[in-house]
Amino acid sequence: MIKTKVTEMLGIKYPIFCGNMMNISFPSFAAACSNAGGLGIMASVMYRTPEDLREALIELKSLTDKPIAVNVNLFPMLKPIKQIDHVKVMLDEGIKIIETSGHQAPDKYIPLFKDHQVLWIHKCAGVRYALKAASLGADIVEVVGWENGGATGRYDIGTLVLTPATVDALDIPVVAGGGISDGRGVAAVLALGAEAALIGTRLLTTQECPIHDNLKQALVTASIYDTTIIMRSLNATHRVWDNQAAKKVLELETSKSDQMEIFNAAAGAKSKIMYDEGDLTAGVISVGQGVGLIHDIPTVKELIERIMKETNEIVQNLYNS
Repeated sequence: MIKTKVTEMLGIKYPIFCGNMMNISFPSFAAACSNAGGLGIMASVMYRTPEDLREALIELKSLTDKPIAVNVNLFPMLKPIKQIDHVKVMLDEGIKIIETSGHQAPDKYIPLFKDHQVLWIHKCAGVRYALKAASLGADIVEVVGWENGGATGRYDIGTLVLTPATVDALDIPVVAGGGISDGRGVAAVLALGAEAALIGTRLLTTQECPIHDNLKQALVTASIYDTTIIMRSLNATHRVWDNQAAKKVLELETSKSDQMEIFNAAAGAKSKIMYDEGDLTAGVISVGQGVGLIHDIPTVKELIERIMKETNEIVQNLYNS
């Protein structure tokens, strides 16, 4: 079994973080990831009130006794929530691992994290942002390369370069993501100096993932060429599945449409229709280039155990060669 600084810090079985995804990382899905040996990360931004979030956290804690994290989303929102109230609910419910992500550092929350002995993980897409988080007291930094589904940052740096560059720059553990769909990807980022791998897109096509089967089947048949970058014109680049909705967003950007019109076209509410009803044209979904390496729909446990078996075999073969 592969042990790293991160598996030891968090008490998880495998060096795998299961990526937080809007309207997908509900308590049941996050718990399935943790129960399978990875670090499940629940999305808090889906819950509009502190009371709704508290109910979700109570449900989450009832579904697993394994380490679990909750994400605090600091990206711009069409309908912002009062994040400080959400953070206080997390602390009140005894959440000990919090992941932050977005365009800004969570300066005002850091004293709360430290006062409550929270292990703080910050997710970003560049070395300079990782350095900033480390300087503010982050315990672990996640970096995602350009292959990543969702936010890709401004600099278009691939995982193969971004990972060692971040590892060289920091004195705290680094977790790397972007294009990782199997044990080859996990072994690669571990070889580059990361202490764990962040996996998102591959988990979309698992049995427990709460998206419509129409969408799962479409992603299973997608190729490495079936993603595109949207919202670059707004300095909010996201890699998504190249469907009709994504093409509409790109058309709006090309025609220099109003910023709010572009954000509305990419809104999470439209994506949720696709997730719930299976209308593959309804909205956009964050998908990384690793989608082209997906060929089946296993359980989360089967997937993570398969990935770690592949990882161990690769490491052993390299050691013996």
